[in-house]
Amino acid sequence: MQYSANTPRLAFTVHPGHGPHLLLVHGFLSSSAQWLANLDALGEVCRPVTVDLWGHGRSPAPEDEGFYSPQAYAEQFEQIRLQLGVERWFVCGYSLGAGLTIRYAFDHAQHVYGHIFTNSNSALAGPEQIQEWLDSAPKSAANIRSKGLAAIDRIAVHPRRARNLPEAVKAPLLADCAKLKPRGVASTLEYTNPFTSVREIAANNPRPLLLCCGIKEKRFADNRRWAEANMTNLSVVEIDAGHGVNMEGAEAFNAHVCAFVKSHAGP
Repeated sequence: MQYSANTPRLAFTVHPGHGPHLLLVHGFLSSSAQWLANLDALGEVCRPVTVDLWGHGRSPAPEDEGFYSPQAYAEQFEQIRLQLGVERWFVCGYSLGAGLTIRYAFDHAQHVYGHIFTNSNSALAGPEQIQEWLDSAPKSAANIRSKGLAAIDRIAVHPRRARNLPEAVKAPLLADCAKLKPRGVASTLEYTNPFTSVREIAANNPRPLLLCCGIKEKRFADNRRWAEANMTNLSVVEIDAGHGVNMEGAEAFNAHVCAFVKSHAGP
């Protein structure tokens, strides 16, 4: 993709810290606010960079569906790296964001020290699940485009239904949910989510990879086992949390990610 002054860009923020940069990519219907319980601790070993997906947080919602593919996201992440002027960094993806960061680490391995991800059924989806999403996404997306935030509010994974998030994180997340852009959310369902599975490249994962696994999310258990059996360069740590790993189990998540960064950072 050719970038110009008019090309849509993802909104990102560089937070205080020391050491290599770490790109943090949130999940569906979330925002950069989901990392609030992690930034101070991570800043002791790296420089956190939070980014908002299309239509989420401060990022725009492009009309062109091509911007929503995992490969297009990888190009956007690469533009952020170039703008920061760094040769190599770490990347970390949560839920939907995990498929995007794993793909980026595969396509741009020479610029990645290592990468981290949390429970992600989209990143590790098998053929049946992918087909289910392909079949259901157009209708769901059309409903969101038609009914806007009212339709988004009824989505099962909306943060307002999360019961175990600390209030210091949940309140800012809900504030950002009020600013979700229906076109971006609909396009994410239709053009991002069904295409984020990394199963076909898992055996060739080129860089050190850490899965911070929330063990309370039972529906992720099968995909965790698949990852352990098929992903190269993978290590797994267990965290006493559900799907919201970095928020529900912030202290453990921070400790494991800090140790991983210190272990794999270059000079």
